[in-house]
Amino acid sequence: MLTVRKDGGLWRSLGSRDESARELMDDPGCDPEMLARTFEQFRLVNRVVSGGGSVYRNWIRPRLSPVWTTRLLDVGTGAADLPRRWLRQASAEGMRLEITAIDPDPRALAAARAAADADPAPGLELLGVTTGELAEADRHFDLVVSNHMLHHLDGLEFGSLLADSERLAELGGTVVHGDIERSRFAYAAFAAGTLPFAANLLRDSYIRVDGLASIRRSHTAAELAAALPPGWRVRRAAPSRLEVIWQADAAGRPRH
Repeated sequence: MLTVRKDGGLWRSLGSRDESARELMDDPGCDPEMLARTFEQFRLVNRVVSGGGSVYRNWIRPRLSPVWTTRLLDVGTGAADLPRRWLRQASAEGMRLEITAIDPDPRALAAARAAADADPAPGLELLGVTTGELAEADRHFDLVVSNHMLHHLDGLEFGSLLADSERLAELGGTVVHGDIERSRFAYAAFAAGTLPFAANLLRDSYIRVDGLASIRRSHTAAELAAALPPGWRVRRAAPSRLEVIWQADAAGRPRH
């Protein structure tokens, strides 16, 4: 079984989820300049590892129309690079899309607003709220998505996110929470792919170290499937990604 070196010279297997792994950028006291650089680099890294293009093709594009507006919620948006990318794609195709991007972390929201000011994307709403707050406000969306967020959550937070998502998409909507799939290949590929840039492009950011911690903390398809409530399913997607999916009919009933 593959083992990977952790900080401090300890060894831990990828065969089980490492819930003790923590991403440095989640620390409220982390270096603000490194954090800002990390947010800036998400745009580049996400193009390789997030599957943003396939999410658009498989889940967003089929729901778009040039006549009516599709409402999408992006949960844990970070610097909001994916919502801005999706809005530009939809606009170029003459489709009507509005995206509400939320993140309760004020540092992430500040980075998202700065990026949106520098590169505006009409149709983007940025809010520093939680899914629970939106659900209590009786907001509804055609699509609810997230990217690389599930592995950050503990069991209670995971359950709350799924429950909130059902409420937010209950009027015939679809939920797709995408995350990394923990595997030997994912860890080795990210470690090898980022190594040439560790001393230059990624030197002053948390991308590499936090990315490796994220993989150790992420789930396998079997682990997620065992934790999902009725009406939810998990599917594999490239590259080394999982999608946790829920779909409702117009009456709010889950489609199996």
